[in-house]
Amino acid sequence: MPRALTTILAFVLATAVMCTGCDGPDASPDAGDALPGNPPPADWPMFHATPDLRGFVPGRLPDKLALAWTFEAAGPIVGAVTVKDGRVFVGADDFKVYALDLATGKPLWSHTTEGEVKAAPLAVGDAVYVGSTDGRLYALAAADGARRWTYETEDKIAGAANAIARPDGAGHVILVGSYDFHLHGVDAASGEALWKVETENYINGTPALYEGRVVVGGCDGMLHVVDVAKGKETTAIEAGAYVAASPALADGRVYAGNVDGRFLCADLASGAVRWRYEPEEAEFFCSPAVDEAAVYIGSRDKRVHAIDRATGKARWTFATRGEVDSSPVVVGDRVLFGSGDGRLYMVRADDGRQVWAYDLGARVTASPAVAGRRVLVGSEDGALYCFGPAK
Repeated sequence: MPRALTTILAFVLATAVMCTGCDGPDASPDAGDALPGNPPPADWPMFHATPDLRGFVPGRLPDKLALAWTFEAAGPIVGAVTVKDGRVFVGADDFKVYALDLATGKPLWSHTTEGEVKAAPLAVGDAVYVGSTDGRLYALAAADGARRWTYETEDKIAGAANAIARPDGAGHVILVGSYDFHLHGVDAASGEALWKVETENYINGTPALYEGRVVVGGCDGMLHVVDVAKGKETTAIEAGAYVAASPALADGRVYAGNVDGRFLCADLASGAVRWRYEPEEAEFFCSPAVDEAAVYIGSRDKRVHAIDRATGKARWTFATRGEVDSSPVVVGDRVLFGSGDGRLYMVRADDGRQVWAYDLGARVTASPAVAGRRVLVGSEDGALYCFGPAK
C-alpha cells in the first residue's frame, strides 16, 4: 500500500471521519448497473443547474463514463457549460461564446466579445445571456448567436447571470454582478436597467435566488440579500472575508465559504449564522453543492469537504493532488468535480468513495454540467469534454 494512502487511512481511524483520495480504490459498481430509474434532466440551463444554485439534480449516472467527444477552443475554459434543447453553450478566454450540438460536439455558432468569457452562459427562453470581462452583458439568440442587445457595466463581469420572472409577469429580470461593485437587475427583453444595488467591493460570483430574494457575495466579505421586486437590500450577512464564488440557497438557508477557509450556514430571513465549518489550511474559491443531507465544497487544501447540513460537522473529505476550485455538483447519490491535478472525479455522496475518474491532462477549474446521462466539463488548455455511458 502506498505510504500516502497509509497515512490517510491512519488519519481516518484516528478521527472517525472518512477520508478518501485519488490513490484510493474505486468503489465496487452497484448491483444491476443497467441504470434503472430516471436519468438526470436533459437541460442544465445555467451555472449549477437551478436558480438557487444548489448544484443538485435528481436522477442517476452510470458508474462508468466514456469520452463521447471533445471540442477545442482557442483559450482556457474556466466557466461552466450550460445545456438547453440539445445545444451546449460555453465561453472561453479567447473572447468567444460557443454553441455546440450536444450529440456530436459539432460547432453551431460562435459570438465574439471584447474580453475573456469566464462566466457560464444563462439560457432562458430562446436567448442566451452571458457576461464578459469587457464589462458587458450580452443577449444572444440561442439559435444562431445573433446579438440582441448589450448592457454596459463599469467593470468586468466574471460570474454567471441568473434570471427570475418579473413581478408584473412581463418577462424576466436578468441578475448579474460586476466588478463595478454593483448587482444589476436588467430587463431580459430590452436590456434596459431596472435597478442596481451597490456593495463595497467586487462581485465575482453568480447571484442565487430563493422565493423572490437574491443573495450575492463579494470581496467586501458580505452576503447581500436583495428583494428582487424592489431592488433593495434587506439583509447583510457577515462572511468574515472575501467571498470569491457563489452562495447556494436551500430551505431558507444560505451556504457560502470565504477565502480564509471559513464556511457558514445562515438563515436567509434573519441573517443569523447557524454554524461555521473551519478546517485547517482550507481556502474556498468555489461554490458549494447542497443535497438533502450534506453540503459539498472544494478547497485549495486539495480536498472536497462534505459537511452535515444539520450540524456543520465533517462527514468526509476526499483528497486530490491539486487545488479544487471547480464547484462540485450532485446528481442523485454521486458528486462530480474537477481538480487542479487535471482530473474529473465522481465519488459517492454518502461516504466519499471514488467511483470514477478521468485524466484531462490540464488543470480543471470549471464546474461540471450534466445533461441527461452526459457529463460536460472544460479545462484550462481550452478543451471541452463530453462523457456518456460506457458501452
